[in-house]
Order: sequence, then structure tokens, then C-alpha cells
Amino acid sequence: QVQVVESGGGVVQAGGSLRLSCGASGTTFNIKAMGWYRQGTGKQRELVAQITSDGNTDYAESVKGRLTISRGNAKNTVYLQMNDLKPEDTAVYYCNVRSVRPWNLGDEYSDWGQGTQVTVSS
Repeated sequence: QVQVVESGGGVVQAGGSLRLSCGASGTTFNIKAMGWYRQGTGKQRELVAQITSDGNTDYAESVKGRLTISRGNAKNTVYLQMNDLKPEDTAVYYCNVRSVRPWNLGDEYSDWGQGTQVTVSS
């Protein structure tokens, strides 16, 4: 299994910034994509940003220009730089890792971190 751990959440005023970090361990040789999802209270989990193993990124329209996903020097790490935060960004943020196992490269898996709380006060 792939273990996923996020950190960096906290409480910030509107307009402030936070930087989330995510690290994956275990099966790390065949990661296809890492991304950030969030789930606000009473809301569905939604994709915030994703970066593939070849560096392509995908963002939710609501965060474009404010949030930036990047890959660390270690390919099993990813960051989410969050600027100009808004109260609507308040949610539990989850790191997601899509990967394949070396003994079955055609079968993709998704693993999730425990979540880190981001609260933006108005």
C-alpha cells in the first residue's frame, strides 16, 4: 500500500497564504499523479489541483491564479501553495496519489491522506 500524509493546514485570515505538503511512501516507483482535493462541511469532495508524473497540471476553475501545485525534488512529494485565500476555501484538504504496482502496471490505485484542515476566516 501507499501511505499518504499531508501537513500545513491551519487558520488564516482572508487574503492570507498557506502552503500544504504531501508525501507518499511505500510503493513510490510508479506514481502516475498526485493531487489535492478538498471537502467542505456538507459538500462533496472536489478536485483542487493535480499534477501528473510528466508535470502536467489541472486546476479547479475557482482556484486558478491563487493556488499552485508543484512537485518536490523527491517525486513522491507535492505542495500546494495557497495565496489570497477566501472563506470559501475552508475545507479539509486531502492529498491523493494515483499509482500502479510494478507487478501489474495496468491496474491503477488511488490512495488518500488523512486530511489537513484549512480554515479561512473573514
